[in-house]
Amino acid sequence: MAYEYSDLISNIEGWAQKAVEKGWIDNQFASSLYDEEKGTASSLFVEQNARPLVVAFMGGTGVGKSSLLNKLAGQSIAKTGVERPTSREVTLFHHQSVSIQQLEEKFPLQQIQIAQHSEESNKNVLWIDMPDFDSTEEKNKNIVMQWLPFVDVLVYVVSPERYRDNKAWQLLLSEGANHAWIFVMNQWDRGVPAQYDDFKTQLAKAGFDNPLIFKTISIDQAVDELPQLKSTIQEIATEKTVEHLELRGVQQRKDSVKSNLQNCLQLMGDKKVFPELLDYQEQSWNQTKQMLKKGFEWPLKQASMAYSKTKAVSLKKEKMKLWDEWAQSRLNDYLDDLVLTADQKGLPSTPLRKNLVEIRNSAEKIIHTQTELGCRQALIHPGNLIQRIFLKLMAICEILLPLIAMGFVGFQVFYGFYDSAMTEEEFLGVDFAVHSVLMIGLSWLIPYFILKKMQPSLEKAALKGLNKGLDTAMARIDVDVKEAINIQEKQHKELTESLKEIIDSCGGQSNEIKNEQLSRMLVE
Repeated sequence: MAYEYSDLISNIEGWAQKAVEKGWIDNQFASSLYDEEKGTASSLFVEQNARPLVVAFMGGTGVGKSSLLNKLAGQSIAKTGVERPTSREVTLFHHQSVSIQQLEEKFPLQQIQIAQHSEESNKNVLWIDMPDFDSTEEKNKNIVMQWLPFVDVLVYVVSPERYRDNKAWQLLLSEGANHAWIFVMNQWDRGVPAQYDDFKTQLAKAGFDNPLIFKTISIDQAVDELPQLKSTIQEIATEKTVEHLELRGVQQRKDSVKSNLQNCLQLMGDKKVFPELLDYQEQSWNQTKQMLKKGFEWPLKQASMAYSKTKAVSLKKEKMKLWDEWAQSRLNDYLDDLVLTADQKGLPSTPLRKNLVEIRNSAEKIIHTQTELGCRQALIHPGNLIQRIFLKLMAICEILLPLIAMGFVGFQVFYGFYDSAMTEEEFLGVDFAVHSVLMIGLSWLIPYFILKKMQPSLEKAALKGLNKGLDTAMARIDVDVKEAINIQEKQHKELTESLKEIIDSCGGQSNEIKNEQLSRMLVE
């Protein structure tokens, strides 16, 4: 199961790195998903398969826990008396056959005292004496919290006078579900049953329904429940119990990771938001587009005049700059509003903002490229189709009609000359000559006049091309924004589906680790 947990953390780390790259979460949040405390009781020992039960004694100042530990161990291993409140040491007391790992990798050696014994009855137990976490030294509390992940069973020692300490209850409320607990009401010779009942009530409020409580007396040779406490610890210090505690600890850590991942999944947002976001984008873009087109009316007219000039003037000098700070500001307002709307709908805003960066930077280039292309195409073929066909017809008539007229006049001259020779009538007169010139002239002049007057305006053609190019450019920007939203939706689908798979792999609290022995003797 430890290997499963390691694989789980590796999968989470891989998922988190992808989410960070795409902007869905930041590095700090990603670290919180997989930087779980990796310390366990097994990691304290060289031989992790057959290790002793790790039992830690902790409590407030002056409750006599060090004296109690010395009585349980049968040796004076824990410091007692006035030295205790300022002690920063953690004492490890174990059987000489147990090999401890090199602790300097996890803990400073100057804060650890290690003692060994040869008593067989305590061979399967490693005792830890914790500093008083409620002392004036804040560092003591940090040491206690640093060691908690490496403990199987916490023996929490109180006294009739000190069982309601606020710091103690804060620790119980925060760590109660993460450890197996045994409670000891020490110095019971100074206590009364009402205090014991009240202590039990307080434990119930902290989530301990059936707490295991022993009443002890620090005085030597006193009659108390110390033998039952020692017997209980030795009874649960079996290989099977240790294994179950290991499994329970791993599963609790997986449950903690699962809870964090479920919170992360909620922060990813709902997939149902994307259709709503696309609808809002379409409405917002229509308004922005109308505003931009109104703002472009005057620059487009100026640009059409520059493009329609026939003189040898460089168009690069005459070309107007359509996209200015005003237009960029309107586009930025539209994109910022879209990002804000996505955030208000519960979607992380960073991915969409990253996807829209390229659109912000390329909008000017798109506008100028498409409008210039539209203008050039319009100037190549000015006017509409009917107008162009009619002008081509007039151009043909400008050539063909004079030729027909001249052919007709030529025929009349030839026929008149022949008729005059045969009949000796007068040859063609002045009237014929005038009429012939007029007919030939009109056959050419009429098409020529129509061509001149019906020629399409280059300025109007340029303006039409610029407007067409502007519409194309805005349509492309609209498509790019929609594509950015679709990319975010695709990323959301991929990340959420893979995250759900990881959450499912965390499983739930297994019944296998809730055996009768633990449920009877330990409070979860």
